[in-house]
Amino acid sequence: MKHLNKLFAAVVLFCGLSSQAQDSNNPWAISFGANAVDTRVSAATKVEDQISQYFNVEDNWNILPSISYINVSRHVGGNFSFGVTGTVNKIKKFVNPRTTEPGDYTVTNPGDLSYYSADGIIKYDFLKGYIVQPYVHVGGGYTWFGDASYGTANAGLGLTFWFSEMVGLTLQSTYKQSFDERSERPLVAVNDNVPSHLQHFAGLTFKFGGKDTDGDGIYDKDDACPEVAGLKQFNGCPDTDGDGIVDGSDACPEVAGLAEFQGCPDTDGDGIADKDDACPDVAGPKSLQGCPDKDGDGVADKNDKCPDVAGPKENAGCPWPDTDGDGVLDKDDKCPDVKGTVANNGCPEISEEQILKLNAYAKTILFNSGKATFQQQTFPVLQSIVAILKEYPSSKFSIEGHTDSDGKDALNQKLSEDRAGAVKNYLTENGIAADRLTSVGFGESKPIDTNKTKKGKANNRRVEVKLVK
Repeated sequence: MKHLNKLFAAVVLFCGLSSQAQDSNNPWAISFGANAVDTRVSAATKVEDQISQYFNVEDNWNILPSISYINVSRHVGGNFSFGVTGTVNKIKKFVNPRTTEPGDYTVTNPGDLSYYSADGIIKYDFLKGYIVQPYVHVGGGYTWFGDASYGTANAGLGLTFWFSEMVGLTLQSTYKQSFDERSERPLVAVNDNVPSHLQHFAGLTFKFGGKDTDGDGIYDKDDACPEVAGLKQFNGCPDTDGDGIVDGSDACPEVAGLAEFQGCPDTDGDGIADKDDACPDVAGPKSLQGCPDKDGDGVADKNDKCPDVAGPKENAGCPWPDTDGDGVLDKDDKCPDVKGTVANNGCPEISEEQILKLNAYAKTILFNSGKATFQQQTFPVLQSIVAILKEYPSSKFSIEGHTDSDGKDALNQKLSEDRAGAVKNYLTENGIAADRLTSVGFGESKPIDTNKTKKGKANNRRVEVKLVK
């Protein structure tokens, strides 16, 4: 019993080491089952005798009818694993070579001789990933054989049949070469040495230690999305809408779409993803965010006030009107309600005849003597001038005031300026835009007649209206 305690103490010690199972997904493995001890290998002197007696279970194998071995191992990389094995047994069949004749042996019962072993094992697996997985192993350990105990060097073969990814049946045979020199001498007490021997194992193997946090069947170490259940083809990441694009790369993870649109749909097939399409159910050009443009004027139908007639964007997709029909569009027509000429921005151009008429009226403007105030009979004349100017709303005019030579020059200059200004003020007060008019006084500097006669002086006292071009 004291040796059994030693065995399990050794197993616990080795379990704390970094050792190996079958693969990196489930790095740990535990195996347990029955073992058989066969001492004939140390008695047979010929290889053929050893082979022929290999399966002689009835005569040579010592089997304890219970769970009699346990192995704990861990994957260490590649096809290698490292583990520890502990076994217990009872030796009732001891093949004794201790006779005087070479090759002669006897099978004796040493009386339930106790057997314990604790071994380290380095295993190399072949055909990883297959249902049937053979392996070779080497190692060493310590064996308690009755009252004797000695170290051994071990090597052997094994085979695991995997019922599932996690559970398998393991069969193994191990040759243990004893370092006890007494084991080679005949006629030595059975329980006083540790002979070289074969040990066979049959048991179940369980792999464990793999972590699958999200439970999607893909281990965390291989799972690109370990916290969220996903699909194997996407390394464990989900594809909620099932469009073949993982949610992490899918701009529309809840709606199935196309790879070219990062997983988003294009319902109308216009080459614009619905999420970027202002009209997702009707095909349209990219330049209009996927909305149609029936009249081809560059204004989407939904924003086009004239969707069937081409028109500029500035006019909400409608053609510009030409209200007065003068060939100048209202947007460019300075006089949209009055027919004019293109050269004058849609406004009528004042004729020379009208200019002469204006000046004819201007000559009849009468001021109170020496003042810039109008005589009463002048107001109808001024209204006639207003009427003409309104017919040509884009034309600009200069109002010029003149005097005769009577009086001082400075006074005449000021009087001419005041009278020209008075005409301008009257015109603006009666609806003529101020920016269309300027006024200037020339005093007595520009006479048109002689200042030596009364009639000549009357002609020089005048107001003129000139077109500003």
